[in-house]
Amino acid sequence: MTKYAYKATNIAHKLVTGTVDAADRTAAIAALRKQDLTVLNIELESKSAQIGKGISFGKKKVKSTELVIFTRQLSTMVGAGVPLLRALTTLQTQAENPTMKGALGNVLTDIQGGSSLADALGKHPRVFSDVYVNMVRAGEAGGILDDILKRLALQQEKNDSMRKKVKSAMTYPTVLLTITILAFFGLMIFVIPQIGNVIHNLAGKDAQLPPVTLAMLAISGFIVKYWYIVLVGVVALVFGFRRYVKTPSGKEQFQSFTLKVPIIGPVIKKVAVARFARTFASLMGAGVNVLDSLSVTGRAIGNVVYVKALDEAAKEVKNGKQLSDILGGNPLFPNIIAQMLAVGEETGQTDTVLIKVADFYEEEVDATIDSLSSILEPIMIVFMGSMVGLIAYSVMGPITGLANQIH
Repeated sequence: MTKYAYKATNIAHKLVTGTVDAADRTAAIAALRKQDLTVLNIELESKSAQIGKGISFGKKKVKSTELVIFTRQLSTMVGAGVPLLRALTTLQTQAENPTMKGALGNVLTDIQGGSSLADALGKHPRVFSDVYVNMVRAGEAGGILDDILKRLALQQEKNDSMRKKVKSAMTYPTVLLTITILAFFGLMIFVIPQIGNVIHNLAGKDAQLPPVTLAMLAISGFIVKYWYIVLVGVVALVFGFRRYVKTPSGKEQFQSFTLKVPIIGPVIKKVAVARFARTFASLMGAGVNVLDSLSVTGRAIGNVVYVKALDEAAKEVKNGKQLSDILGGNPLFPNIIAQMLAVGEETGQTDTVLIKVADFYEEEVDATIDSLSSILEPIMIVFMGSMVGLIAYSVMGPITGLANQIH
């Protein structure tokens, strides 16, 4: 089979672009005509374009805000009675992001070919997540697609807001840490060697210097003499760490470690619990069964440790245990989750009570992030000051002592 890129118009006379697999050009045109498309242009997709698609070079990422706007607009149009194909065609025409525009073009083609909306969206995992696809599938099955799309838009807005707050809280400490590292190397490369020469000129080569001073001079000398080794070592360390945390075992170990880090760990747990509660509630409210909801929710949290915990929970639920009892004994989930789940299981309103838990923990995350910023800033300043002070003490101490001897 060969892949052909095409431009065509649909029954609404709107431009549609996409790709189609066919044995030859004639078969590709025939396949498109069966989908009520009038072919304007069709040509063999170049190998370079196919390779580019496979590794996603040059593709603009679809931002969460763009996806929220698309979801809200689609919900409004479907709720107003606009046919799905017409609504998608309108949104595809209006889309400014080329990645979103291309994905919607392919979604339209798949739907015209007989696919469901969920199946068509599922072919574009970089744009539409598992949570998105599964909720759309549940909405189609229950005939409540417009309501499900509203839930999706709300959930995405909440997740995006939380992500931005966490990123904002970490920006200032990250900037301070970067400045500290640059200051360290700047002092070691440009300042310490000069001061070392002054000390040796005053005291002589055989002078007995304090251990701290000797250590600083040795480090500075090594960095200046073997700067290329240091540079390669730092790059290799950063690259190796990034590669390691992308491996399954490395990612799990790193994320498990971050959950145990003081100050940072509790924030990560609260974010994960809030995301679990809102995502699981949305899926359950959409009519997705418990086992599928647990599987999809685990991947939506974005933490391997929680994925494994929810996978294990799904196995025990399959064996007849209550989810509230399972999570109640897991340190990753606070007691309030188990208690509210128990209430939901008794009343049949699991989604409603978990939404309240999600709201509570999102407020907790907001408060914690605000306090986190006020805690981390002085810690980083003290750390930076201590490092510079240590360097200053190690080099200025001997100079002061020699000056006193001269007097």
